[in-house]
Amino acid sequence: MNEPLLVVLVGPTASGKTALSLQLAEALGGEIVSCDSVAVYRDMELGTAKPGMEERRRVPHHLLDVVSPDVEYTAGDYGRAARAAVHDIAARGRVPIVTGGTGLYLRALLDGLSPVPQRDEVLRNRLRALAERRGPRALHRVLRCFDLSAAERIHARDAPKLIRAIEVSMLARSPMSAAWQAAQPEPLQGFRVVQLGLQPDRAELYRRINQRCEEMFREGLVQETRALVERYGAACRALQALGYAEAQAVLRGDLTEAEAVTKTQQGHRNYSKRQGTWFRRDVRIRWVAGFGADALPEALRLIAAA
Repeated sequence: MNEPLLVVLVGPTASGKTALSLQLAEALGGEIVSCDSVAVYRDMELGTAKPGMEERRRVPHHLLDVVSPDVEYTAGDYGRAARAAVHDIAARGRVPIVTGGTGLYLRALLDGLSPVPQRDEVLRNRLRALAERRGPRALHRVLRCFDLSAAERIHARDAPKLIRAIEVSMLARSPMSAAWQAAQPEPLQGFRVVQLGLQPDRAELYRRINQRCEEMFREGLVQETRALVERYGAACRALQALGYAEAQAVLRGDLTEAEAVTKTQQGHRNYSKRQGTWFRRDVRIRWVAGFGADALPEALRLIAAA
């Protein structure tokens, strides 16, 4: 019995994944499943580069605007929801097309995550308080004491991931890396998976990243952030994301808007490098040169040949 097709499209931010995913969906009779750790949050529009309403009407999208920004949404939550979505899409005779740049979310969907200790809210609140008093780098120093390997993989500013890594290490009474290695994840079954990766020219990618960040602020990212802070609070986890953190600095008077744009541009360029490093480790990905819809012919060829 032939297994249903599941297409995965990854690549760095601003590489044109949305444009290509729309064309793939129309060519294959598919529906798009977002794989983005910020796009899951409602009310966050300008800083997330979500597909617009016209694009969503053009092709059905899943796992956008799933929870409010004050709700903690983990890779495990995403993995369960994404598996349900791709099975539902395939059961209706459509092709699921998973699109995004969050590597850990994609791992949760395709490979599964090792079963590790559940969250401990008392411990997490203590760690959040430490981060508020002394900054996320204090968490990074704590994690280095528990699990040097994990500390080397997690960015020193990524408080949510640092908190989770410390939490797992403390509750499992062993480094998080060891806890993950000891447990056996359950990979996704029942699909013929074809993974594609966009590999654009770096100079042009950086130009597009810079332009996108300028547009975010020009279109009102600071104003959107102000409304979100008033509703959910400045410490809201989702509002520490790139762009929103810099917009908060403008609201506090710590940065001018021009400085915030420059800092956001640098942050997104650095993020694109980390995305490239993550995805290049996966030998299952077939790489396609170029940006967005320009890569459609080669993408369709690779899917047909798989």
